Amino acid sequence: MTPLDTQSAAAAPLPGGPRRRRTRGRAAPLPLLLPALVGLAFLVVPLLALLVRAPWRDLPAQLSSTEVWQALQLSLVCATSATLVSLVLGVPLAWLLARTEFRGRGLVRALVTLPLVLPPVVGGVALLTALGRNGVVGQYLDQWFGLTLPFTTTGVVVAEAFVAMPFLVISVEGTLRAADPRYEEAATTLGASRFTAFRRVTLPLIAPGIAAGSVLAWARALGEFGATITFAGNFPGRTQTMPLAVYLAMQSDPAAAIALSLVLLAVSVTVLAGLRDRWMTAS
Repeated sequence: MTPLDTQSAAAAPLPGGPRRRRTRGRAAPLPLLLPALVGLAFLVVPLLALLVRAPWRDLPAQLSSTEVWQALQLSLVCATSATLVSLVLGVPLAWLLARTEFRGRGLVRALVTLPLVLPPVVGGVALLTALGRNGVVGQYLDQWFGLTLPFTTTGVVVAEAFVAMPFLVISVEGTLRAADPRYEEAATTLGASRFTAFRRVTLPLIAPGIAAGSVLAWARALGEFGATITFAGNFPGRTQTMPLAVYLAMQSDPAAAIALSLVLLAVSVTVLAGLRDRWMTAS
């Protein structure tokens, strides 16, 4: 036997050696399969019912009204503006939580994620208490700058950014923790400041996480309802976004509400398709 044959025989797996487990082809046990199917039906059937009951013949007329286009345009503009606000404020906040050590960091992280579990209506009340004309901060904004946020289009952006920013912060912080900090340290040892290292080294590394967090924040802002109606009201052409239009239409014209819901459903599917590499790729 030649030395090459000896090496090949040594590298070959032994008959009794460890083999890679194949779990994907196994049948699911019945006690797990049944609840899983019920859970899947619970999530999918309402969406299918929305498609089944949609007024497809009247859909073009339902979606061509001026009110719908105003609400859709306002929703897109406000959601995009809220996402930009979340980027400007949320990326530095995520860097602070991921790259610096300070006392009370766990408390700060808990406060940042609080809007995720806080009822949106409560968030709207909190915004009114803080930024209303007589609010803790809002009274000074009104007295010193003549700036009034509640029941304005700017108020919609503020409400949407309040509920959407945590999604971006969590996504970017997770990406920062996964990124190797030695690249930043190498840049600083070569004379770059920490901000230059962040701008030239860290940002390109975490760009996918920023993109995913931005999409999630934009989708959350687009679907925001509770904080918006509480803090900004429901004024057509000024603060009435698509979710508010759906709520208003449901009281008088359920068919129109379904048609508007289809628009938001299509946007949600588009967002999910855009994030398919993160959420839909099997590992």
